[in-house]
Amino acid sequence: MAPPPSTTLAFNVRRRKPELIAPARPTPHECKLLSDIDDQESLRFYIPVIQFYRYNPSMIGKDPAAVIRGALAQTLVYYYPFAGRLREGPNRKLSVDCTGEGALYIEANADVALQDFGDILQPPFPCIDKLLYDVPNPKRMLNDPLLFIQVTRLRCGGFILGISVNHVMSDVSGMMQLILGMAEIGRGAVAPSIQPVWERQLLNARDPPRVSLLHREYDQVEEGTIISTPSENTVHRSFSIGPNQVSTLRKLLPNTLGQCSRFEVLAACIWRCRTIALKPHPDEEVRLLCMVNVRSKLSPPLPSGYYGNAVVFPAAITTARKLSQNPLGYAVKLVKQAKERVSGEYVKSVADLMVMKGRPHYPMAGSCVVTDLTRAGFEEVDFGWGKAVYGGLAKAGLGAKLPAASPCINLVAIKGGIAISICLPAPAMDIFAKELEFHSKSLFISSGL
Repeated sequence: MAPPPSTTLAFNVRRRKPELIAPARPTPHECKLLSDIDDQESLRFYIPVIQFYRYNPSMIGKDPAAVIRGALAQTLVYYYPFAGRLREGPNRKLSVDCTGEGALYIEANADVALQDFGDILQPPFPCIDKLLYDVPNPKRMLNDPLLFIQVTRLRCGGFILGISVNHVMSDVSGMMQLILGMAEIGRGAVAPSIQPVWERQLLNARDPPRVSLLHREYDQVEEGTIISTPSENTVHRSFSIGPNQVSTLRKLLPNTLGQCSRFEVLAACIWRCRTIALKPHPDEEVRLLCMVNVRSKLSPPLPSGYYGNAVVFPAAITTARKLSQNPLGYAVKLVKQAKERVSGEYVKSVADLMVMKGRPHYPMAGSCVVTDLTRAGFEEVDFGWGKAVYGGLAKAGLGAKLPAASPCINLVAIKGGIAISICLPAPAMDIFAKELEFHSKSLFISSGL
């Protein structure tokens, strides 16, 4: 299958000098502690988001870069911690020094039109490093901006918005609250409709901390046979799947499983196919980590407007042999059981573990992390030019530590369905593609670099 136009597209981007955008009005200068869920090692990286917008004749005479620049300054009045800088204290505890220094903003122009990217936009995108500004190495992110924004004007009159947010500040739900608030101000609102709430102490460890439940998602394991490979051998591809393919997968499941969510079915399928593709030792332990939003699991619930991290990573665990040799229903059952373990007590126990164990990273060896972003609402962000043609994560392989066989896999919404965005070594990617097609009994349309 020939790659779609966007994977072979090349173009030039001319950037202006980056500038720091401070809040439009004075804001408090204070130090604010992050929660014990926020500052775990697994979240110490930047989330890259990209939004594509069409030319809108009703906005003629308005410059999207100027509109977004002004909206950013106004939004930082309400989300002023994003204009500050991270500090690290005893026991690796992170806080935000609200200095008001600002977010980093870049204007750019590209000699390419939106239609050149093809009919269906999905990761990986060509020249992505030209559309997203370089962010600091996660190991050196202290004292650096927490928010990076690049607005790239296109030849056709459309534009691309690239955003990178430090994950310790917000999960995807919190990030969307920030971006939607900025879009509201860009359309003329005087303030975000949802007022931001800090209150990070709500997800702090207890005093004294006590790990009350088993958290195998943070097991410290030795490197197995699923090893890192040189980055030049890494392939990033997206596989598009529609409702018919999901229905086909559901038909493979026994009735005894009861109702299964779309995420449970797809996550189990991806986990199984990826494990087969990477060929670990049959007796090696493999795990699927599900990113679960806990806002609805807490009592009392988190206040409306809370924009910190409210996610945990329950693990489904088995051996490579059992996962590969059993039918898909086996993996789905493990995923369902992992998700069902999440409760308010589970969240408190995770926070306690972070304090007691030094804020560990989940194990990279043998892990697969699937995140469902299909209902995040990226495509709803409207600065006045209409909804995004594509909105969502810019690439797969997110994380504070990135081997070539990155464990992080994203489900993103695209026109007509879902894109599975994944990074693997080239030989493993070929096997993964064949396994997906075998499971679905129909064609997965893929694109890749």
